[in-house]
Amino acid sequence: MGGQAKSKKKNKPKRKDRRENGEPGLVYLSPQERMKVRMHEKAKKKTAEKYSVQQLLEKTQECVDTFDFEMAGLFCQRALDVEPTNLQALDMLGHIYSELGDTEKAKGAFLHNVELSPDTGHSKYMYLGQLHTGQQAVDYYTKGIQVLLSSIEKQETTTTALMGAAALPDEDSELLTPKDVSVAYCSIAEIYFTDLCMEEGAADKCREYIERALHYQHDNPEALQLMASYLFSTQKNQEGKEYLLKSVATWLPSKNANAASSTSNEDVQNDMPPYESRITTAKLLIESEEYETAVDVLEGLLEEDDEVVQVWYLSGWVCYLQWEKAKEQHQTDGREATEEEKEEGKALVDAARSYLTNARKLYSKLRCDDQLLLEHVEQLLSELGGEMEEEDAALEEDYEPCSDEEGGEPEAPMEL
Repeated sequence: MGGQAKSKKKNKPKRKDRRENGEPGLVYLSPQERMKVRMHEKAKKKTAEKYSVQQLLEKTQECVDTFDFEMAGLFCQRALDVEPTNLQALDMLGHIYSELGDTEKAKGAFLHNVELSPDTGHSKYMYLGQLHTGQQAVDYYTKGIQVLLSSIEKQETTTTALMGAAALPDEDSELLTPKDVSVAYCSIAEIYFTDLCMEEGAADKCREYIERALHYQHDNPEALQLMASYLFSTQKNQEGKEYLLKSVATWLPSKNANAASSTSNEDVQNDMPPYESRITTAKLLIESEEYETAVDVLEGLLEEDDEVVQVWYLSGWVCYLQWEKAKEQHQTDGREATEEEKEEGKALVDAARSYLTNARKLYSKLRCDDQLLLEHVEQLLSELGGEMEEEDAALEEDYEPCSDEEGGEPEAPMEL
């Protein structure tokens, strides 16, 4: 009897047959999990029947353009469900995860792309460089530059062949330029300014990569500013100042009026350095005592975003420095200020108080944690007579710190 029972059990169809019929491993899942898998497979099939991968990626890009990254991720994942090895989809998904702050998933998407196609598509390496630090980041950027240079060479060969055949390249295709190479070299140089600054030979490598960046684009404002920072750090202040002013002249309208008047607003926006980079520009301009130009940069930043504490603080600081320098000049000349100079001095004080008052209030509102900045703001306000009252704030709106064209008081050294 026992033997017959065993024989009967042995002849019973095995559950693994279900896995052979297209449901791998479902037997090991709970009923709820099995239902989710089946629904997902059904949705994938329905999506593949209704939309092409290209259509899904177009919808993904539309969502990215409107900053709806959650929905973009859903469309992009659908595209990958249909075509798991689509390199464009993996690139887009990595970008979306980066925007959503999910660094690990972003790395996973880009690394999967690298596994599938290590020698094509430079952007994944650039993203991986941004997502890593130190030598790892340098390695990714370096590989990305190699792929980029190879792509540019192929692009030039193709373009030449098409022109020889009396045809033009597709206008919708994104053309790679030496500017892209220059930007990548700037990224490496910045790493030697920060993460790897204590490595042996870091300063020399930093300069080497800045020079490479300038080789590929001689007027790259980011590269020019990096060179200025490098020169300031090596006590070559005058040379650094020259590079800094060259950088600013490439994008600041008040310094490049002719270019601004002959360039579309879109082109000007594309040439404008990132917001954080322009904050650094303002700091360097103050450090090199180019106060009026710093004012122009800071005014542009406030127009673009008026909820950045550091920009309000720097605006107040530069007005304070202009006021201090004017007082020092009167003492050096051994004379009393004229009525007009007194009015200008009062306007500077009011402007400084207004900027610093806004910095103090915004600091509390945003719950910032830069204690040194807060202490300096409070110290300056104490010297200037305290925070600006609400009813007096309108004074600052009517005051514009002097520009280069109007002339200004002599400059004061920065004491940060």
